[in-house]
Amino acid sequence: MSIRHLLVYGFLNIFSEQMNSVCMATYNGALYIKPQIESILKQLHADDELIISDDSSTDNTLEVIKAVCDSRVIILEGNRFRDPIKNFEHALKSARGVFIFLSDQDDVWIDGKYEKMLTVLEEFDLVVSDSIIVDENLAVLHPSFFAYFGSGKGILKNMIRSTYYGSCMAFRQNVLKLAMPFPDTKEIGHDLWIGLVAELTGRVCFLTQPMLLYRRHKNTFSSAGVGLSSRSVGQKFYGRVVMIWELCKFILRNKLKRLKN
Repeated sequence: MSIRHLLVYGFLNIFSEQMNSVCMATYNGALYIKPQIESILKQLHADDELIISDDSSTDNTLEVIKAVCDSRVIILEGNRFRDPIKNFEHALKSARGVFIFLSDQDDVWIDGKYEKMLTVLEEFDLVVSDSIIVDENLAVLHPSFFAYFGSGKGILKNMIRSTYYGSCMAFRQNVLKLAMPFPDTKEIGHDLWIGLVAELTGRVCFLTQPMLLYRRHKNTFSSAGVGLSSRSVGQKFYGRVVMIWELCKFILRNKLKRLKN
């Protein structure tokens, strides 16, 4: 075994003894959530946690989750956010892990995702993996989300069209501490905000290996594109202004903290 492989092996052994967190936000996800939970739990270590914050689902989402009967699953129920950003923020507030993964309720983790992304996080503060776009039955619609959507780093690029998709992201606890609390606006998604904070303060990697089956229902995926916005030009302009304002406030706060230290 080479010195490099010994170092990697030693790193993974060290961090295998520490807790890592997966944070999921749910709302009426009973139809697809079980295979997603199973695909996650079989990859996690014994001391890890899967935190699921439910936003008052009206279907049997909670019953499906509770039927899993795994001590690593932590359920936060009775919430009435009616807002996926606040729902994710609620889950993330409880995350105790050294490394934190985000998860949607209807995707499926590809085997090896967990360990691969931990390895990348040796050198980077945040990693975004590619994914395979699939339909509700997991039939492939497109082999690469990155290729389809033009994913990549860049603050201006992602402010114009975000390619920070939370379901494909993992990051260090220090990134989360810098990003929280999230800006009190719906103009910046939680995943985009975390991605921008990571770019401003650390190192980001877009991993070209697909690590997720990104499930899209027929009414959310078309030949016209994934994630295309129906917002007006005026609404989009307003959203960009809000993003710039929030980023400026973040940069100023960070500079002031450095001066104090």
